[in-house]
Amino acid sequence: MDAETAHADRPYLTAELPGVAGRYKQRPDDFRVEEVPLYMPGGTGTHLYFRVTKTGVSTPEAVARIARHLGVRPGEIGFAGLKDARAVTRQMMSLEHADAARLGAFADPRIGVEPVGHHGNKLRTGHLAGNRFTIRLRGVGAEDLPAARAVLDILQRRGVPNYFGRQRFGARGDTAALGEALVRGDLEQFVALLLGQPCAADGDDVRAARDAFDTGHYARALDLWPRAFREHRKALAAYKKRSSPKAALAAVDKRTRRLYVSAFQSAIFNDVLARRIDTFDRVRIGDLAKKAGSGGVFRVEDADAEQPRAARFEISPTGPVPGYRSRLADGQPGRIERDVLQEHEIAPEDFRGLGALKPKGTRRPLRFGLGDPELSAGTDADGDYLELRFTAPPGSYATVVLREIVKGE
Repeated sequence: MDAETAHADRPYLTAELPGVAGRYKQRPDDFRVEEVPLYMPGGTGTHLYFRVTKTGVSTPEAVARIARHLGVRPGEIGFAGLKDARAVTRQMMSLEHADAARLGAFADPRIGVEPVGHHGNKLRTGHLAGNRFTIRLRGVGAEDLPAARAVLDILQRRGVPNYFGRQRFGARGDTAALGEALVRGDLEQFVALLLGQPCAADGDDVRAARDAFDTGHYARALDLWPRAFREHRKALAAYKKRSSPKAALAAVDKRTRRLYVSAFQSAIFNDVLARRIDTFDRVRIGDLAKKAGSGGVFRVEDADAEQPRAARFEISPTGPVPGYRSRLADGQPGRIERDVLQEHEIAPEDFRGLGALKPKGTRRPLRFGLGDPELSAGTDADGDYLELRFTAPPGSYATVVLREIVKGE
């Protein structure tokens, strides 16, 4: 299953409105992201904060290049969130006891660094207020503004469906299935998905390697897997040596396994949201609602009394990102959540069997608010475009906004 197939059935909030046939990410600077910091360095402390501007480079790769230049481990560099590779992005990073002069000497054609100041703490994941996006849709122009604005008006009034974007599920769209196999403890299925079962999203060399695995030619498969697929090669080598799915799993990096489990959790949340899309901005009795200010979660006892707060975006209903300590809603919202888990034949307790990876679970708002949206038309050397600007909270996906506007992935 590829990513397009896996997520094509997610319902649109604005399904009754036509999309505009725009294309995005035609050039890196068509998609710009700038972090909105949660706080700025106060000027004292041992951690140097520096702003990184990168073009066409992922956050982990940028961290790796900067770390090599400074002679430190990548894990010593702190950052608040991952940013798109196919984009121009600006984000803050930090390093304790950094040599500012050496950092200033860093030179990379696609990465720029700018020291900002010192702080007492390392910058950690989630330490940001949001992200400001500037996105250009190509192949559309001023005549498409009314249709795009009609969609944007609804998103601004009701909120944006807080789906995890398709990039969460990998180019093949199979990371959630890999995570589900891990949660189930079905290691044979995990290895079959990881190393076999070719699909249209695979390149020719990867497809050949997967075919060889499926037909039991493990040595040939190992020869065919491209060197860039290190995790797959390590898993296959372990499986070939011991004929053991458990050995193959052990060869997969813990961070990669955590990514698979997280993708499965995300898919569960998306399934719940899809079933509530028509009323995702309304609280129901039994809902677990999240406060926009404090982040506190409370059970809704009187939906009519709480709905005015939801209309003002002070609170929003949530869905489960499940784990072994998951809180599930009651009433009709709870029935939806339990139905989704039952369809996957998964219970919260099953996440306890993942050893050190076991996630506790959390609640995620079913929607997010668009901050300061702007929409305009323009023309440059590459032709007409629509330009969309907005701010979104951490963890939300700008591509979900674009999906509603263009009515496609």
